[in-house]
Amino acid sequence: MPAEPGTVRPGGRTARVRAAVLRAAGDVLAEQGFDRLDLADIARRAEVGKTTVYRRWGSVTGLVADLLADMAEQSLPRTETGSVLGDLTANADLVRRTLADPRQGALFRAVIAAAACDARTARALRRFYEVRVAEWAPCVEQGVARGELPAGTDAAAVVRAVSAPLYYTLLTTGEAPDAAAADRAARAAFAAAAAGVYVTGDPAAEPGPSPA
Repeated sequence: MPAEPGTVRPGGRTARVRAAVLRAAGDVLAEQGFDRLDLADIARRAEVGKTTVYRRWGSVTGLVADLLADMAEQSLPRTETGSVLGDLTANADLVRRTLADPRQGALFRAVIAAAACDARTARALRRFYEVRVAEWAPCVEQGVARGELPAGTDAAAVVRAVSAPLYYTLLTTGEAPDAAAADRAARAAFAAAAAGVYVTGDPAAEPGPSPA
């Protein structure tokens, strides 16, 4: 089966072309929104032939999907401070700084808006967050191993609980969350996790006897 446009990772000169095109696409998304994306315009901005762009990405949604994949790859790695609360605070601050960045914040608003009405963009956005949650989940798993959180804690759910109120602030107020909001989000997620809110199942339960 042939690969979906925008999913094959190139190297060499092709990698440089990809970087230029994705940079141009991100600029347009941040400046003008999803509905103004046009492959011919992106090719012009990136100083790349239109044929190359159409052949590689095929459509605007294919280009956005590849942009999100690249953003996930380029995102900063997790911070490990030695405590769950410290790690979650670092995660919250990274999300806050991303949303507060003039280019990145506008880009995320545009992609989130597009995902609400375009299935392929929605899938690409979900993949982006799957990658980012998987990057930070080990911080929670290490906290469980250290005894800071109860066994059976759903690490991915805790990580999502940190960023959820920050995105909600952005989407409902139009303003990026501040440092105090990021700190509250991290502390709330940690407190809930420590209280067992995110424990799935009962890891301590032993199978009972079979009925006679």
